[in-house]
Amino acid sequence: MTNSLPLTNIFLLAGLFFLLISVLGEFKLGFAEINPGLFGRIVALVIGILCLIITVLLVIFPSDILQGLIRNSLLEQFQQNINLLNKINE
Repeated sequence: MTNSLPLTNIFLLAGLFFLLISVLGEFKLGFAEINPGLFGRIVALVIGILCLIITVLLVIFPSDILQGLIRNSLLEQFQQNINLLNKINE
């Protein structure tokens, strides 16, 4: 099954949407009304910026490379702590 929307596009759209919420604040989107307070706007700003940073990182380092790095680091941590996991199961 192929991805219909790449991960970079998802994070880009999410980042732009959250930045839109943080800038506009109160607005109606069809039948839905979005009305964040000050805290909600700040959180939307932070989430939007993080999504855009993740988008840039995914463009610089493709997701295959990141998945390989995460998989290798998790495998190393698992191998280092296998004795602790065995003690928990006993």
